[in-house]
Amino acid sequence: MATVDLDAIADNVRVLRQRAGTAALMAVVKADGYGHGLVASARAALRGGAAALGVAQPTEALALRAAGIQAPVLTWLVAPGADVRPLVEAGVEVAASAPWVLDALAAAARATGTPATVQLKVDTGLARNGAFARPARDGDPRTDWSDLVEHAARLQAGGAVRVRGVFTHFAYADAPDHPTVRAQQEAFADAVALAERAGLDLELRHMSNSAATLTTPSAAWDMVRPGLAVYGLSPVPHLATAAELGLRPAMRVTARVAVTKRVPAGQGVSYGHTYVTSRESTLLDIPLGYADGVPRHASGTGPVQVHGRRFSVSGRVCMDQFVVDVGDLPVAAGDEVVLFGAGDAGEPTAQDWADAAGTISYEIVTRFGPRVPRVHVGGAT
Repeated sequence: MATVDLDAIADNVRVLRQRAGTAALMAVVKADGYGHGLVASARAALRGGAAALGVAQPTEALALRAAGIQAPVLTWLVAPGADVRPLVEAGVEVAASAPWVLDALAAAARATGTPATVQLKVDTGLARNGAFARPARDGDPRTDWSDLVEHAARLQAGGAVRVRGVFTHFAYADAPDHPTVRAQQEAFADAVALAERAGLDLELRHMSNSAATLTTPSAAWDMVRPGLAVYGLSPVPHLATAAELGLRPAMRVTARVAVTKRVPAGQGVSYGHTYVTSRESTLLDIPLGYADGVPRHASGTGPVQVHGRRFSVSGRVCMDQFVVDVGDLPVAAGDEVVLFGAGDAGEPTAQDWADAAGTISYEIVTRFGPRVPRVHVGGAT
């Protein structure tokens, strides 16, 4: 079971707003609210003072509207052939990384009689989505970004679209002293200036993710766009813990022991017998596996807490279960096992699991799927 503290999400947003200075805050609730629940997390973030919501997929934006959430919502991944008319009708802001996105939105706007609200995405160095803002070449002054801006200005002049903002994404914000951080800020300033020279009256300019919100105040512009930190996890664990940043992890994942058994020394455990008991001991079977979100890469290393004590996964994580050797600790079927939580009571954290699996805490919280019930506590759900 995953218990999600909505008050923690609201409080984290308040902390992040303070870090953002005068900039507004867009809470990123993509990937089912980073695994915490899309709608409930969105409402908690708005309660904490978020001015807008950000999602990756159009279906996520439409789900927010279907739930009655009317705050500004930006979605930034639209594939060719997607039906954008529902987005325009619902008043969802859509990111454009290429002229064809603008054309699709303009067509939908004409069909509905409602101008499409757009934010232009510029690639300042991540080399992912966004129009590339490379330096103009000799004899070829045009760039992907200048083409996108000029196309947007023409469509806005015709009344089909309204360009509300320009944004980009950092490649290396978790290393605030890395030269790319300054380089991307400079590239973004140039991109904004080009858009303004083209006649676009920008309401929003934003580039800061969680890491930049917390470590690079010079990048705040008009809005910051944190995701992971909204849920109380540190985007810079090598620099500061969540607690040191004033954040409170919102998710706690627990399970109930399904089976206990006493086994002799030398007993191989789970597939491949990669773990063998060193003495007579008690094994616990925990009914969660990689199909639920427990990383198979944490086989033999994933930390759990049982009766206030720390243990590790014994052997391989299976599809639906894993085993823990607790030695002589008296444990009964039905007793609680804590996979991770805030860490206040000595339990493992999502970052501990990330370290054990050789990944990042983003992946740990988002990978827990629908087989793990979500229970929301605190605030309005």
